[in-house]
Amino acid sequence: MQLATNLKGQSFLTLKDFSPEDIRLMLDTAHELKRQKKSGQPHRLHEGKQVALLFEKTSTRTRCAFTVAANDLGVAPEFLGASDIQLGKKESVEDTAKVLGRMFDGIEFRGFKHSTVEDLAKYAGVPVWNGLTDSFHPTQILADFMTLEEHVGPLDGLKLVFVGDGRNNMANSLMIGSAKMGVDFRILAPSELHPDAALVDLARATASETDARITVTDDRTTALMNADAIYTDVWVSMGEEDKFAERIALLRPYQVNSQMLAETNNPNVKFLHCLPSFHDLNTVTGKKIYEEYGLDCMEVTDEVFRSEHSVVFDEAENRMHSIKAVMALTL
Repeated sequence: MQLATNLKGQSFLTLKDFSPEDIRLMLDTAHELKRQKKSGQPHRLHEGKQVALLFEKTSTRTRCAFTVAANDLGVAPEFLGASDIQLGKKESVEDTAKVLGRMFDGIEFRGFKHSTVEDLAKYAGVPVWNGLTDSFHPTQILADFMTLEEHVGPLDGLKLVFVGDGRNNMANSLMIGSAKMGVDFRILAPSELHPDAALVDLARATASETDARITVTDDRTTALMNADAIYTDVWVSMGEEDKFAERIALLRPYQVNSQMLAETNNPNVKFLHCLPSFHDLNTVTGKKIYEEYGLDCMEVTDEVFRSEHSVVFDEAENRMHSIKAVMALTL
């Protein structure tokens, strides 16, 4: 496989930094690498390179996706958890970045402050990839777009609705990505949880150049009519565990359930979720929510999560293929 080289050496912090053509290249590369993986065709494109995987936050999909993607590319991944290194404790982000950049060919970071991944990219001298921050989650969006292309069709004009906390990193990233790729994107959220106005303005300015549409509303009919896909996320993100009661009160009317799917008037509407999801009682947190709030599910019902509309596990798998594409193109 002959890789394009125009993204070589670039960091991947937010989709704001990339053109629609760049994002198209990432998606096309991800689809091709997935095809090769499924057919058993080796693609060790960066044999002998090594990358550091920095995790302040726990992870299933991001950690596994980066690890498998690296191994498939011939790259050796080194996991460094919050208790493994001195990042931000005994050593500044700048100093850590300079040290790791001398030893590794690339660095992934999953954590809290977006400024941390920005500083890593500023000082490391090697590509840095954002595996999630409180502001943005760009690798997830590539997996989401891959999944939509597989199950719905071209992104241009596709009607995508995000339901829930419209200020979180997923809503932010989907809005920017949708604006870049010509998607008719709608955020359905209570007014208290609408995204930052400056980010909405930026997305709409981008949308004016790509024929995308950006809608932020608390009106169900406006948001849901003829939707091709509904996307949601947990109501309380990592680090916000003290806000369960507040978010439940605000977001209960925005739960994705069979009634919401019916309101799209689209019998083939798809359901997406970045996971993990509180859709049943089969987790410690799920049981705690039931005991404290009487809810057997939160952002999505178990019925919808397990239905023919749900493509969440294809979406989860696509994290690996899309992350592999980013690594392949930027290393």
